[in-house]
Amino acid sequence: MSPSAPPTVARVANPPRTLSPTLSSPSTRSPHLSMSISSRPRTAPLAAAGGSGASPSLLAADPAHRDAVILSARGAMANCLGETNLDLVVPGLRLAAKGKVRDVYESGEHLVLVTTDRQSAFDRVLASIPFKGQVLNETSLWWFNRTSHITPNAVVSCPDKNVTIAKRCSVFPVEFVVRGFITGSTDTSLWTVYNNGVRNYCGNVIPDGMVKNQKLAANILTPTTKAVDHDVPVTPDEIMKSRLMSKEDFDEARCKALSLFEYGQQVALENGVILVDTKYEFGKTADGTIMLIDEIHTPDSSRYWIANSYEERFKSGLEPENVDKEFLRLWFKNNCNPYEDPVLPEAPEELVCELAWRYIFLFETITNTEFEIPETQEPIHERISRNVAQALRNL
Repeated sequence: MSPSAPPTVARVANPPRTLSPTLSSPSTRSPHLSMSISSRPRTAPLAAAGGSGASPSLLAADPAHRDAVILSARGAMANCLGETNLDLVVPGLRLAAKGKVRDVYESGEHLVLVTTDRQSAFDRVLASIPFKGQVLNETSLWWFNRTSHITPNAVVSCPDKNVTIAKRCSVFPVEFVVRGFITGSTDTSLWTVYNNGVRNYCGNVIPDGMVKNQKLAANILTPTTKAVDHDVPVTPDEIMKSRLMSKEDFDEARCKALSLFEYGQQVALENGVILVDTKYEFGKTADGTIMLIDEIHTPDSSRYWIANSYEERFKSGLEPENVDKEFLRLWFKNNCNPYEDPVLPEAPEELVCELAWRYIFLFETITNTEFEIPETQEPIHERISRNVAQALRNL
């Protein structure tokens, strides 16, 4: 849930919007962002309204479309973006960081953030997922555009399907994790610590008697700070005592994070999915403006459940129907030791393509646009290099 974050990100120029716009219409897509998002309005809804009895899964609502996406993913397996070396081919670029998914380059006052197709877990790369980088980049840009009434962000432009150019800023060493449900399976997840008897987590008092996957009475913030190789839960008081942030900066970022999450939940639910939890990162510009950076509400940074089956499955003691990568992680856990084996087995093609579909499904479900799959087999790195070089010349 915490992909490696870039040192900073970018600015959107949008007029303020009310907190509850209707986002189901393609006409709500803003023309003001300087970016090249290539998706287009969907011509049909993803799912019909559920009738009596068990609700049909949104994931299976359009089998022909799913089959078409998976077929395209199979055809793109050999043209994924696993690694980048833009600093070797684009004049003036310097490699700043290689994260789990994003490669970050510096160019003067700007950063070039390249979202690759890498899929990581267990602190290693498991596979390359066709179209993943494009989906993540366009998902974040869609949300950045629609949340600028809550907080400014660092986005400057999107010169390529996989690339965002951003303004530099100083990054706070705190991740703002917001949760709406008690769930999870990792050591730091809310359900794990609660099940182990913890009732005060990151400064939040959780009542007795809750069960896994239950909705919290109110959304809560559970901040983390980076250690050498993992995230460490921290209370607001500890953040201030450790001088990680000032009280004023923390209070402002906290308010922004909770407002972003409430808005994200509203938009997601209007489109048939539940935003369960997520993480935000913030930075500060030279003039003192606190900005949203990194990614927002992507399937890598967030947990999503299918809304129309949640209540029924919860009452039956079943896990919610999720839209994430857990099935791929489980395959590796069942077929090797992903923490210790020096070489991992190759991920099955059908699982890789299924994950590609799930990324695209979530993007299309929330944005009500059809993801545009690249029509040519031009190597992605060559396309990115050309587009970035041109964009930097025009800055």
